[in-house]
Amino acid sequence: MSPPLLKLGAVLSTMAMISNWMSQTLPSLVGLNTTRITTSDTLAQISPKEGWQVYSSAQDPDGRCICTVVAPEQNLCSRDAKSRQLRQLLEKVQNMSQSIEVLNLRTQRDFQYVLKMETQMKGLKAKFRQIEDDRKTLMTKHFQELKEKMDELLPLIPVLEQYKTDAKLITQFKEEIRNLSAALTGIQEEIGAYDYEELHQRVVNLETRLRDCMKKLTCGKLMKITGPITVKISGTRFGAWMTDPLASEKNNRVWYMDSYTNNKIVREYKSIADFVSGAESRTYNLPFKWAGTNHVVYNGSLYFNKYQSNIIIKYSFDTGRVLAQRSLEFAGFHNVYPYTWGGFSDIDLMADEIGLWAVYATNQNAGNIVISQLNQDTLEVLQSWSTGYPKRSAGESFMICGTLYVTNSHLTGAKVYYSYSTKTSTYEYTDIPFHNQYFHISMLDYNARDRALYAWNNGHQVLFNVTLFHIIKTEDDT
Repeated sequence: MSPPLLKLGAVLSTMAMISNWMSQTLPSLVGLNTTRITTSDTLAQISPKEGWQVYSSAQDPDGRCICTVVAPEQNLCSRDAKSRQLRQLLEKVQNMSQSIEVLNLRTQRDFQYVLKMETQMKGLKAKFRQIEDDRKTLMTKHFQELKEKMDELLPLIPVLEQYKTDAKLITQFKEEIRNLSAALTGIQEEIGAYDYEELHQRVVNLETRLRDCMKKLTCGKLMKITGPITVKISGTRFGAWMTDPLASEKNNRVWYMDSYTNNKIVREYKSIADFVSGAESRTYNLPFKWAGTNHVVYNGSLYFNKYQSNIIIKYSFDTGRVLAQRSLEFAGFHNVYPYTWGGFSDIDLMADEIGLWAVYATNQNAGNIVISQLNQDTLEVLQSWSTGYPKRSAGESFMICGTLYVTNSHLTGAKVYYSYSTKTSTYEYTDIPFHNQYFHISMLDYNARDRALYAWNNGHQVLFNVTLFHIIKTEDDT
């Protein structure tokens, strides 16, 4: 990052600290309640067109910074907008500087007063000790009056200490204000020295760095679901469509599997555009019929549940061969423990940032959901978690960052109602609504590459965007 942008990062960080202190403490001390400088509890949402923005920020119990980043649309930056923002920042700094001066004058005045009182108190205290030593020679009344005056002055001692602390703090803030003003002025002058092409290149470089930074984000927690975006209307009421989350950025193949039973045909499209137009590139005739709609493509292979069994099949698109198959022990199948809509959806295969998963139910777990992490090569169960959520009461489910999210219905009014974290082996009830536009969802899967939910909604292939809450990795986390 170039020096001016480093300056800007430091400026914004310091601005956030001072603005918070100013909004909560400064106005009441100075007596500027009628011209209070306020900060919103929620950061204003700025349009992504203006650049990368921090949507919200907080601290976790370990003191690490946590934030939500909203990516901008890919358009050119506005030199005038950036300059206007810098001018606004500079004006805020100047306003803060004026308020600091007012507080400084008042603090200095009170500080001198308290210093004077301290001197009087010390003298009075010395006299009081002398008088107390010889109190037998004084009248009781005079002694009591003197003692009461001393008691009234004693509370001023902690006040004096506080003013000393405040005076040091004011000095530090004044120095910070001077540094901020100089930095902002320098940035403003430097921006004025560049032409449009140079500024645009600087923005492009910044976006590249930010994208690199986003790769350091830890797994996120689901906060919001928006959409849907209708991609296509095709097929029967039930089916599945998907892309490979581990494919390269240039590989955007789409796979399409219509119906939940009595079918072995998988259709492939080279891109979403080809899928929309119906330009099919290849057809695969699987060696077995599938059950349900809960298949997943992962690292170039299709994983699906073999019809009328609890056997999982791994099929390679490149070789056209079955690479592995394994029975999922104790898993119910053939509508023993399906989702609420039925359709032989007993075994749900899915993938997320962590790996390959199977979600199902067993008699041993009283028909409640079991989560198993699978070895993608051998299909061996690596680890399992037993939840307390009935499989037959779930509308659909999907995994994000090792957490299973379960919807309460496949019909209108559906929402993400329950989540289970495999990292902590704990669950919680949630309330994350989403728009079930076509009233019947028979497939809902998360794609970690696209950070979106793929859904089959009553013969409509749709996408939902998700908002995740991330924590940025530190060196201690690696």
